[in-house]
Amino acid sequence: MSTPPVPIKPATTGSDTAATLRGAGGLDPNGPVPLYHQIFLLLRNRIYGGNLSAGERVPSEQDLTTEFGVSRITAKRALNELADAGLVIRERGRGTRVVNRPPAPAVTSSIEGWLENITLMGQSTTAEVLSFAYVPAGEDIAHALEVEPGTEVQRAVRVRRLDGEPMSYLVTYVPADIGRHYGSDDLNVQPLLHLLERAGVDVASARQTISATVAETDVATVLSIPAGSPLIEVRRVVSDRSERPVEYIRVLYRPDLYRFEMSMRRVRAESGPRWTTTSSPPVPAGGG
Repeated sequence: MSTPPVPIKPATTGSDTAATLRGAGGLDPNGPVPLYHQIFLLLRNRIYGGNLSAGERVPSEQDLTTEFGVSRITAKRALNELADAGLVIRERGRGTRVVNRPPAPAVTSSIEGWLENITLMGQSTTAEVLSFAYVPAGEDIAHALEVEPGTEVQRAVRVRRLDGEPMSYLVTYVPADIGRHYGSDDLNVQPLLHLLERAGVDVASARQTISATVAETDVATVLSIPAGSPLIEVRRVVSDRSERPVEYIRVLYRPDLYRFEMSMRRVRAESGPRWTTTSSPPVPAGGG
C-alpha cells in the first residue's frame, strides 16, 4: 500500500494570525489543523448544508482573504482542496462553482444498528491489512479481554477505504485460540465479526464508547490527512454468550467520511418527559 506524505502545515502570515485571533470565521491559528484545511471544512459544510447550491459560485480567493483574514496562498490552497475532493470545479475566468452532484458526504451508521451495519460496510468499502501478528497482551488489552497480562493475543491493523479514499484505521485484538481460525488474507475480504462467527463464536453482546481524538503522525499518513486532524474514536469489546470477551477493537474514523446518527422520540414517563431512541420501546405514561 502506498503511504502518501502528510501535508505540511503552511506558515501563517501575520495577517492570518491577527485576523484569526479576532475570531474571523472561527479559525484557530494555534490548533493542529492548517488554516487552509479549516477553511476547506467550513466551505464543505456550506455545500453539504445547502448554503451553496449546485452551480453556484464559491467565494473567490480574494473573498476568502477578506472573510477570514488569511493570505492569498492559504485561500487558494483551500479552494484547491475543495476541487481535489470533487466538490467544486475551478475554471479560469469563470471562478469556482459547486459541482452538480457532489460526492456523498459520509457513510452514516445508526448507534443502535451499528453491528448490523457491518455487513453493509463490508459491501461498500474495502479493507487492507497493514500488520498481523501474535503478541503478548499489555495491561490495557488484558483488562479488556479479561486475560492475564502477557497472554498471547492476535493483533491486526487495517485501513478501510470508501471509493478508494482511506476512511478508518482499525486495530483489533482477539484471543489467540480464536484468532488461529483465520489469517490475514481473510481479514482483507471479510469483516472480523463474520470471521469470528465462522470460527464458531456465538457473538451475543458488545460494549462500546465513542469519543474524539486527533491523528498521530503514523495514523495521519495512512488516512491521508494532516497530523493533528480530528478523528472519531470508537472502542468496543465484543463478548459471546458465556460473556467471554472475544474481540477488542479501536477504530479511528475520519469525520468527513463517517458519522453516527441516532433517531429519537420524546416520550412520557412517571419521572416526566424524556428522550429515548426509536429502537427502544416507548415507556407508557402510567409506568408499565
